[in-house]
Amino acid sequence: MLTVEEALAAIVNHVIPGAATATPLADSLHLVLAEDLTTPHDSPPFDKSMMDGFAVASNGFQATANKTLRVLETITAGTVPTEVVAPDTASRIMTGAIIPDGADCVVPIERVIFDEAEPQRVTIADDAVSAERHVLRQGVLAETGQSLIKAGTLLEPQHIAVLAEFGVAQVPTFQRPTVAILATGDELLAIDQPLIPGRIRNSNEPMLISQAIRANARAIPLGVAKDNRDDLRSHITAGLKHNFLLLSGGVSAGTLDLVPSELAAAGVQQVFHKIEIKPGKPLWFGQLKTSDHNCWVFGLPGNPVSSMVCFELFVRTALRKYAGWHSPTPQPTLARLTDSITVKGGRPIYFPCKLILADEGLQATPVAWGGSADLRSTADANGMCLLRPQSQAYAPGDMVPAIRWSAM
Repeated sequence: MLTVEEALAAIVNHVIPGAATATPLADSLHLVLAEDLTTPHDSPPFDKSMMDGFAVASNGFQATANKTLRVLETITAGTVPTEVVAPDTASRIMTGAIIPDGADCVVPIERVIFDEAEPQRVTIADDAVSAERHVLRQGVLAETGQSLIKAGTLLEPQHIAVLAEFGVAQVPTFQRPTVAILATGDELLAIDQPLIPGRIRNSNEPMLISQAIRANARAIPLGVAKDNRDDLRSHITAGLKHNFLLLSGGVSAGTLDLVPSELAAAGVQQVFHKIEIKPGKPLWFGQLKTSDHNCWVFGLPGNPVSSMVCFELFVRTALRKYAGWHSPTPQPTLARLTDSITVKGGRPIYFPCKLILADEGLQATPVAWGGSADLRSTADANGMCLLRPQSQAYAPGDMVPAIRWSAM
């Protein structure tokens, strides 16, 4: 069996980033930039006012008392000045408007004597004036040709705003992966059907769909494949048309665990099968590679918590690699245990826990978890902590690696 680290390395080595594409800005949130971008124009693109007030020429003021100036015009944001400011004149100006020629200072409206009933005059004190005050010059924030955003950046709202400012309507990004999701098993019922003896509801499909969406992928539900080769084969054929195929169940050693052999029959090459982990030991990973298409396939365990954990560790890593992330593997954060807990067996456990950021740092409280079939307890968790086998119990205050499920 592979260790978790070995399995993650194998996934990263086999999955390749998707092709770059031009994505509308409105659809580019949480995609990865595929190319370095430079500024297409200066920022700001003109000299602009940072305050509502009056644009004046500072060289017209001496160390004297208040000075009354003639008001030439009012310049609002989006309009172009028509008058040149001289030492004995001023232009009323609004925040964001173009600084008129001749002016090098904006005096805030709060620092002047001005009567709206007599808008042709304004009185300004000498101590309110100095060159460049409240003036933002063209190109001071960014000059044409400077680096704007580097390739490999995961686009967040602040990046979207920057791209909008510079008119980048089509953004070069890596593609968002499509993920086909297939639950398997004769025992599965639709969620709106009543329980009958020997049957359970299909919780893995909606769970995996939600996890794929949270991982910024496009989820493609394929429904349920029965435990017979013909039905399973037809569903697998449909799923292999996408970037990824996730199958839930059918990868252990039971008489009806048909997934590995049917994947092999469909041309999917196995990379590994079984991981030294709890829960999730039966995990299967492989790749279909043709001249014009790749599909990476995960055979996830049928027990729901096993599927959930394997998605967060392994599938999410694969999706990130395809989406262009430089560091696609999980990045745990150290958390302080609040309770004692004993690890049984020889495999490392990814234990569901409640992560809370307290004054002293991140805290991890293990939930009352009954094993890989205990889905209900995960409703009390928002992440998992890694507990490795050791001779003594973990004690409150011990530091352990933790992974939030809410992270992309």
